[in-house]
Amino acid sequence: MKNLKTLLCVLAIAPLSSMVQAGSDSGIYVGGSLGTAKQSMTFELVKGEIDESDMGYKFFAGYNFGLFPLVDLAVEASYIDFGSVSSNVINQEFDVETSAWNVYGVAGINLGLVGLFGKVGTVAWESDVTFDTLDQDRALDGTDMAYGIGAKIQLDSFAVRAEYEYFDFEDIDTNMFSVGASITF
Repeated sequence: MKNLKTLLCVLAIAPLSSMVQAGSDSGIYVGGSLGTAKQSMTFELVKGEIDESDMGYKFFAGYNFGLFPLVDLAVEASYIDFGSVSSNVINQEFDVETSAWNVYGVAGINLGLVGLFGKVGTVAWESDVTFDTLDQDRALDGTDMAYGIGAKIQLDSFAVRAEYEYFDFEDIDTNMFSVGASITF
């Protein structure tokens, strides 16, 4: 009876050891993602707006401190190209191209192979607005807040991740849903 209890305890605890190890890879990581970026911009003067999506991509690098089992704490930087969106507002064709550099603090929890994370940071962004019919360009830029949530599946040092990011730009509401991969060194 005592051996049976010991065996049951070992069988109950054994999966926890792999759960602690899965996804706890600390160190430098790099990766890239592809996704859909949506940009919305309202032109108060002409009562028009752009509310379009395009394919975007990003490259990111970070450092996972790996201080606690089951918990990730990291810093991450990325470059994002949100693509190009256009719209016709009062017979004027507008094109908007936006890109950004981000720095995030990332916190996550690992649940075996699957991990969930959230991130908060700052974004330095730049948008080029082109008025095709007027042959004019307008550059917008700024530094604002950025937020994100995501999930990952991690096998040793390789991870596949999906995430949603919201960028609180001054003039252009922008968000991105992306799927990508990373590797930890």
